[in-house]
Amino acid sequence: MAIPFETDRLQLRTMKPDDLDAIYEIWGNPEVMKHCGGDSPRSRIQRSIDFYRRLQNEKGYSVYTVLLKESSFIIGVCGFNPAENEHEVELLYHFNQHYWGKGYAAEAAAACVAALRNSGLNVRKISAAVDPANPASGKVLEKIGMTAAGVKWFEDTQQEELCYEMEFT
Repeated sequence: MAIPFETDRLQLRTMKPDDLDAIYEIWGNPEVMKHCGGDSPRSRIQRSIDFYRRLQNEKGYSVYTVLLKESSFIIGVCGFNPAENEHEVELLYHFNQHYWGKGYAAEAAAACVAALRNSGLNVRKISAAVDPANPASGKVLEKIGMTAAGVKWFEDTQQEELCYEMEFT
């Protein structure tokens, strides 16, 4: 994927080590992460940043830092994790709670999907999972064109989650 990439309001780029404090405000926040298995300590977030930098180099996709174009302020993360099937990725997004309800998640997710679709990478399917107690996240996925695909048990969150899919043809 060509990075960085932009929308009208956002820039998405590869995570940098200097992003740790801003990403900790997201992944380290219990309220933000309550539907995703809980908050993470700084040390784990640092390892995640390192992982996503390697993932970009190795696979050509990643989870990206999301910045407001007007201020370069980091407001979230959005992008792809590898899935069990090498031709599938899992979409995820998490945003600083001060930026919820403004359409940023759908805007960033749509930009990631478009960048992946145009990348030439051999990805055929995007999946995502949502805590049923977080219907706003399901609306984001529906808004970007993903379709409901049933319910699945997830060990990491110890619950059933709603699954969504999008296939590339």
